[in-house]
Amino acid sequence: MRIAIDARKWRDYGIGTYVRNLVRHLARLDTETTYLLFCARGDEATLRDLAANFEPVVDDSSGYGLREHVSIPWKLARVHADLLHCPHYVLPLLARTRAVVTIHDCIHLLFPQYLPNRAAFRYARYMLGSAIRRSALVLTVSEASKRDILRFYPDTDPDHVVVVPNAIDPALLEEPDPEETERVRERYQVRGRFVLYAGNVKPHKNLERLVQAFARVKARPGFDDLKLFLIGDDAGRFPSLRRTVEALGVRQDVRFFGFVPDSTLAALYRMAAVFAFPSLYEGFGLPPLEAMACGAPVVTSCVSSLPEVVGDAALQVDPYSVEAIADGIARVLDDAELASRLVARGRERALQFSWARSVEATHRAYARALGAPLPSRRPEPVH
Repeated sequence: MRIAIDARKWRDYGIGTYVRNLVRHLARLDTETTYLLFCARGDEATLRDLAANFEPVVDDSSGYGLREHVSIPWKLARVHADLLHCPHYVLPLLARTRAVVTIHDCIHLLFPQYLPNRAAFRYARYMLGSAIRRSALVLTVSEASKRDILRFYPDTDPDHVVVVPNAIDPALLEEPDPEETERVRERYQVRGRFVLYAGNVKPHKNLERLVQAFARVKARPGFDDLKLFLIGDDAGRFPSLRRTVEALGVRQDVRFFGFVPDSTLAALYRMAAVFAFPSLYEGFGLPPLEAMACGAPVVTSCVSSLPEVVGDAALQVDPYSVEAIADGIARVLDDAELASRLVARGRERALQFSWARSVEATHRAYARALGAPLPSRRPEPVH
């Protein structure tokens, strides 16, 4: 069998993390099937070295553009692929190869304001529906995302949508050495307790309410030293967030770091007094799981996929209530026994999510889509 995987987002966050872990674990699991990795020219050498049965196929078409609808189908025919795995919702319109599609969430349908115009919204809605109708199988990352897919596309057979959860990047599970921890402490001037957030800064992440909640906690007795660290993309693209910080008088206590290397994030997770993630919507919600795996007590939302991911290992709050978010953060900071219990439960919960198991499930989905078994060997027990 010859299975093509669209790996053009190899270097991205989000879908890139998904693709990297999928491909690396497939290399351990299946040494006989030929995997054709559609990739950017700059990633060709990296992907060629993965395994003898992995072959890069350079494709320079950009994601979500018109060219990919022609370029990828033409190359699929040229390399005689039996199956295509699209790791996001775009299944090229001219593709005639049997396909598996991963739909991580329905965020473009729920939050159309993120798209540049109405045409982009119509394109996203059409392409999602087209991918669902034309694929042999749809993979998604949570039961919550599956419910969203079935709600927006009610004619879809529930058996056509298979839940395969995400997991934690192994780099974050490695305990930073003392020198790295000290370097991060000095680089980011960590001097006392801090609340940590990691993710992007789009409106559904609910950061304005998080800042308001932080300001309320900060105003309570005993929290003078507290800081809020926000790790993610450029906050300058959302000036209302900056204005909220200024209006609440906490400019000296709220720090925006942008994206940081995995080694830095691993250290900050472990230093945080509490990890707060009051998002309004997540297809999966990986940061709370990462924080739990690294030993941070977590306060997160009681909506969307987040209760499904964190179980009873995090304090769940109403993300629409500033007071509820503030009370949740303060409870963890005030109650050492609660924080310790959350840390222990969090580490145990994180062990339930494994890239090795998820990629095994994806491999079985390939076989189901093809209607034929695929060779495999039991991978080493890695997460």
